[in-house]
Amino acid sequence: MTERAERTLVAWCPDWPVVAAGVPLDQPAIVVHANRVVACSPAAREEGVVEGLRRREAQGRCPQAELLAHDPARDARAFEPAVASLDVLCPRVEITRPGSCALATRGPSRYHGGDEALAEKVGAVLAGVLKDGPGAQHQARPSESVVRVGIADGMLAATAAARKARPDAPVVVPPGASGPFLAPWPVTVLVEAAIAEVAGLPDDRISEIADVLRQLGLRTFGALAEVPAADVLARFGREGAALHRLARGLDARPLAARHPAPDLAATVELDPPVERVDTAAFVAVGLADELHRTLGSRGLACTRVAVVAETEHGESLERCWRHEGTLGAAAVAERVRWQLDGWLSGSAATRPTAGITQLTLRPEEVVAARGRQLGFWGGETLLDERAGRALARVAGLLGAEAVRVPELRGGRGPGEQLTMVPSMAVDLVESRPAARPGWVTEPWPGRLPAPAPALVHAEPVTVELLDAAGGPVGVSGRGDITAGPDLLVTVAGSQRIAAWAGPWPADERWWDPDGHRRRARLQVVTGDGAAHLLALEGGRWHIEATYD
Repeated sequence: MTERAERTLVAWCPDWPVVAAGVPLDQPAIVVHANRVVACSPAAREEGVVEGLRRREAQGRCPQAELLAHDPARDARAFEPAVASLDVLCPRVEITRPGSCALATRGPSRYHGGDEALAEKVGAVLAGVLKDGPGAQHQARPSESVVRVGIADGMLAATAAARKARPDAPVVVPPGASGPFLAPWPVTVLVEAAIAEVAGLPDDRISEIADVLRQLGLRTFGALAEVPAADVLARFGREGAALHRLARGLDARPLAARHPAPDLAATVELDPPVERVDTAAFVAVGLADELHRTLGSRGLACTRVAVVAETEHGESLERCWRHEGTLGAAAVAERVRWQLDGWLSGSAATRPTAGITQLTLRPEEVVAARGRQLGFWGGETLLDERAGRALARVAGLLGAEAVRVPELRGGRGPGEQLTMVPSMAVDLVESRPAARPGWVTEPWPGRLPAPAPALVHAEPVTVELLDAAGGPVGVSGRGDITAGPDLLVTVAGSQRIAAWAGPWPADERWWDPDGHRRRARLQVVTGDGAAHLLALEGGRWHIEATYD
């Protein structure tokens, strides 16, 4: 019997982070995470902005674009009403990520008159909801925000069909034709973030395999599918075998997943009833840990989890989240928080009429846990995982913005090269490339040389820098210092300059009249041995940072 993937419908809303932020799509807008563009409006795309571009280059191409911070919780909260509207067509709608959802079509297609009829109804229902969604009243080109719908065998082929669809024309791949449909697609498609998530494999590993496949001349899905599966497995291991299955139009792994026993569900009673998102999310973190431990003790990992909430008035809310990889405790807690935020922060017509009295996490599908190899020195340890979970609990108690972790950014000054992001916005259990020293590789003209200062002042300290004659020291338009600095005057007194280096001038955002800044930095060592980083801006010197 020929293996065939499950018939799947994927509904995808282009540029969803921009739509969820309430910005009209006919206005330039850029969503940035880790100093890179993760989404942009069609108006910004017309100016040359694309996903993956560095923020500085994106702003250079489109200076008038509005800069938006990446906020997955906001995206999930805004997407919940759209997903809830599909309950009239199918009771089992799964969210793959904010802006994209999926459902199995076997039953709904028969009820609604076939795949084509189902796809049109899904598009019409979602279009009606999104028409009144965030920023919809300002849309000059409403067709840009209409959902795209695709149906095919398997999640990857359905996702590709949705991306190929037009707002008014869903793409339906005939049963058994997902392999030929994917055959012309380049293997580099697997590196793209949206489709790499479907594969459930690490992006860096997919990128490595894709590079080798191109060097071998296997540049399309069809070429890869023609290679014997045993040869791909021998060369690339289980990751290569999963990609080979995807190229043939199948699921990333064989149908080894199974429905778990009911006793694997984790449930907690809430007394008194909970109506606040942060309180419910704090409880969800402990519940996710309990579910993770229960599955781990049986050698299982969860790929699909249902979030079920019951209210004081007897209302029952349920939503299923899907991930083709395995959902760890942090990933489950994050999705539960998004879902609770979508329920409790919705409009008066959609949110529960009473507080939540019971919260349940029910694994809908589990697979055998493959485990992971932990490092002996400097690698992932059990303490790392425990620390990540502890921070998640504190964030659930104090709020998502209360706990922050550092990430590296591009920049010239020390205050710009490191930023603090909410811990709930990242997966602390997984490796974070933005926290590694080699994350920023692009050159920054005017960037300060090593070593970095030990203390960056939250509020720069205004000072005076004088030369030997008592006159002010400045920096010319050519970046030359006007005189050798001799005296540093602060509110605490004055100190002689023993040594100095610089200046490092920077003419930043020259294309933006509102954000244009001209600065020059100077390193000085005073007579008492203290070393400071001074910055000159607007004709005034201030201490930006202090060296240890």
